[in-house]
Amino acid sequence: MDLALCNQIIKEASRVIVGKSDALELILVALLAEGHILLEDVPGVGKTLMAKTLAKAFGGSFRRIQFTPDLLPSDVTGFTVYDQHKGEFRFQEGPVMTNILLADEINRAIPRTQSSLLESMEEGQTTVDGRSYPLPSPFFVMATQNPIELEGTFPLPEAQLDRFLLKIDVGYPDKEEEMAILTRFQEADPLAEMEPVATPAQIVAMQEVRRGIHVSVPVADYITEIVRATRKHRAFRFGASPRGSIGLMRAAQGLATVRGRDYVLPDDVKTLAIPVLAHRLILTEAERLRGTTPETFLTQIVNETPIPDPAG
Repeated sequence: MDLALCNQIIKEASRVIVGKSDALELILVALLAEGHILLEDVPGVGKTLMAKTLAKAFGGSFRRIQFTPDLLPSDVTGFTVYDQHKGEFRFQEGPVMTNILLADEINRAIPRTQSSLLESMEEGQTTVDGRSYPLPSPFFVMATQNPIELEGTFPLPEAQLDRFLLKIDVGYPDKEEEMAILTRFQEADPLAEMEPVATPAQIVAMQEVRRGIHVSVPVADYITEIVRATRKHRAFRFGASPRGSIGLMRAAQGLATVRGRDYVLPDDVKTLAIPVLAHRLILTEAERLRGTTPETFLTQIVNETPIPDPAG
């Protein structure tokens, strides 16, 4: 288990990102679990910087798409053009051909453009004019959305939300962290001074290690009980699907990998239940009008679900 490499990536990223070690750990968990992440928060809290920092930490390629209402699917996936000199069509790759793709303000694009990412996120390929093209490996989408500006936005449909393994809120820094940010960025850009501490091939190898992390029967049962409870709870019109169960298991394996274990603990599941499941849950109309959030009831479910003996 290459715990040292995981720690090195987080340590190097923390030279740029101040006070967000928990968020950096979750992002690395999603990457190792071969999932994607949705960051929701106000502008200016470092979402874009996190994506650039992670890409540079493992020497991967990075591209950013600024989602707007006039963005077309071909602006994401690429398109074919006719080469008059060669007398043939050739594929002009889109920004999706990268290791880390930042989909900035994804909820500003029309649904058709949003959904153009679905195939890439699910299958690691993109199809243009009937021909499929494999994406670089690893391929990781970090999408952002602004929760305070609703005008001119198109909320992500449930099918697309379900494709994101984790959803996290970055949050404002506290006073000490903000002072550290000012000091760190006063004279130089720490991102420009970063050096890669890993390679894309090492990330792919760590993803392979993650697949072999042991999930005991009691822990699998714990995951199942939490997910099934969301389907029975009075506050939810729709609970989490089996994709949610699989996502919670894979994320827990990712967290075990990051923390240097070859087995999943119930605490891994408990830690990840909200970031993995909350965005997949749909409240009843009555609860939505009350202003409650899925996190409130999901926390209740997790607290009430018996924790199994990890020795099982």
